[in-house]
Amino acid sequence: MGKFIALSYGAGTNSTAILAGMYERGLRPDVITFADTGAEKPHTYSHLTVVNNWLLSIGFPQISVVRKNYFDGRVANLYDHCIERKMLPSLAYGRKNCSQKFKIEPQNKFLNNFAPAKAVWKQGDKVVKAIGYDIDERHRAENAPAEDKKYVMWYPLIEWGWDREDCKRAIKRVGLPQPGKSACYFCPSSRYDEIRLLEQHYPELLNKALELEKKADLHTVKGLGRRFNWGQFISQPDLVGAFPADWDMPCGCFDGD
Repeated sequence: MGKFIALSYGAGTNSTAILAGMYERGLRPDVITFADTGAEKPHTYSHLTVVNNWLLSIGFPQISVVRKNYFDGRVANLYDHCIERKMLPSLAYGRKNCSQKFKIEPQNKFLNNFAPAKAVWKQGDKVVKAIGYDIDERHRAENAPAEDKKYVMWYPLIEWGWDREDCKRAIKRVGLPQPGKSACYFCPSSRYDEIRLLEQHYPELLNKALELEKKADLHTVKGLGRRFNWGQFISQPDLVGAFPADWDMPCGCFDGD
């Protein structure tokens, strides 16, 4: 690219593949940011450590973990944020404020105060923001602004023609483990199989998600799944029925499984 590159790292397959692809191509990001909602799954936090060790070994910058802060200085946690307001993540209501407030804004705020990025803007250039949409998500890139006052958006996986399987192969080539899905453990975009995996591997987190659902205002939605209730699915799956064939509720986060 030849410019200042900021990678929005989601700790999932796509963004990890970007790191692998850049390494293979002799490219180097100038900064890597990961927005911690305080509600990631344990394997995601473990993967950050593994990737940081690999980044150190190849001379890439370490991952800068950023978080949303309230005006009084407290560090925000998406789960507590929802519990205190008796609400579900905004995606359950058909909005994407959770990813905007807890993922995108903290990363932008960090970059706004990051001296090397400020130097780029001061000289009249723009920062290249690398985002992990793959070739099967071209519509997401096409529906997003190509640039704004500070950033030029770059979708390397689309440029390279990589789909999800290409991403997995690239991760394997550089010797990294597959990261697993990166998402909040109570993400409303979760499918039935993902909820069952949560029940199998992290039952304590599933219980917290169900507690959040019980305490939330459900006047306009059925539950965490918007059109279905997680608690009912766990206890009486036959009553919930088949997974919606027209399901299309992607969150606004930059990464996936």
